[in-house]
Amino acid sequence: MNIGIIGLGLMGGSLGLALKKFPDKYHIIGYDHNKIHQKEALLLNLVDEISVDFEIIKKCSVIILAIPVDAIITTIQTLKDVNKNCTIIDFGSSKSKISKSIPKEIRERVITAHPMTGTEKFGPTAAIDNLYSDKVMVVCDSQKSGKLQNDIANKIFNDIRAKVVYMGADEHDRHAAFISHMPHAVSYALANSVMKQEDSTNIIALAGGGFRSMSRIAKSSPNMWEDIFRQNRENLLESIEVFNNEMILCKKMIEDEDWEGLHQWMLEANSLHDIL
Repeated sequence: MNIGIIGLGLMGGSLGLALKKFPDKYHIIGYDHNKIHQKEALLLNLVDEISVDFEIIKKCSVIILAIPVDAIITTIQTLKDVNKNCTIIDFGSSKSKISKSIPKEIRERVITAHPMTGTEKFGPTAAIDNLYSDKVMVVCDSQKSGKLQNDIANKIFNDIRAKVVYMGADEHDRHAAFISHMPHAVSYALANSVMKQEDSTNIIALAGGGFRSMSRIAKSSPNMWEDIFRQNRENLLESIEVFNNEMILCKKMIEDEDWEGLHQWMLEANSLHDIL
C-alpha cells in the first residue's frame, strides 16, 4: 500500500517512522515544499522515497495531511479527483472548519483525525519513533466517511498503536480548546510575562523545573499555532475567559489573605492527578 505523507515535520515524520516498521505492508512516499526537509527525511529514514510531483501523491492509496490546519483546508480542495478508493486522513489540531471545508464529492474518502500527542519541536529532525504509541487518536464525524476509509484508517491507527476515540468535530474543538489550545496560549503568555520583567541572566539562573515545564510549549511553532487559534477562535476565547476567572479568584484570595480558601482551591486542582 502506497502511503503519501504531505508534510514531513514532527507528525508526518513520526508517522513515517512508525509505518516503516511494516515494510511488507506500506511504502512511504514523502512530500514537502521545503527542500531541506526533503533531504532530512531521506537521511533520517522517515520515508522510502521523496516525490516532488503532487500527481504521484494523489495516486497513493492513502494520503496523510500532516501540515498546518489552514494548509489542510487549501490542500484538500486539490484532491477532488483522487480515486474513489483513496483514503485521505488529516491530522489537524482543530477539526470543525476542516470537516466543513471538505468538498462534497470526496467527503466519504476523508477521515478527520487529531493525534493527541506531540512536542514543542518541529521539522523532520523532531520525528520520534513511538510518538503515537498508546496516545489518543480522535476521529471526528466518522459517519461521514466511507466504510472502506474507516477500515483502512483503523488498520493504520492500530499498527501505530494509537487509541482511537470518536466524537463530533464541534465537540472535539471545544474540548481541545480547554485541554490543548488554551494551555498553549497560557504558556506563550507566561514566557512573555517573564521576558518583559526579567533579564536573561536571571532567567537562566533562577528558572527551575516548574517554570521550564510550563514554558516549554511556548517554543512551539507560531506559524502552526496562529492557524489553530484562528480556526478555533470562539472556543479558545471561552477557555481563556474561564482561565482568567480562575486567576482573578486566586488574586483576590491572596489580596484578602484568604489562605484557607486558597489552600482549598489548590486542593481542588490537585484532584486533576486522580484523573490523569
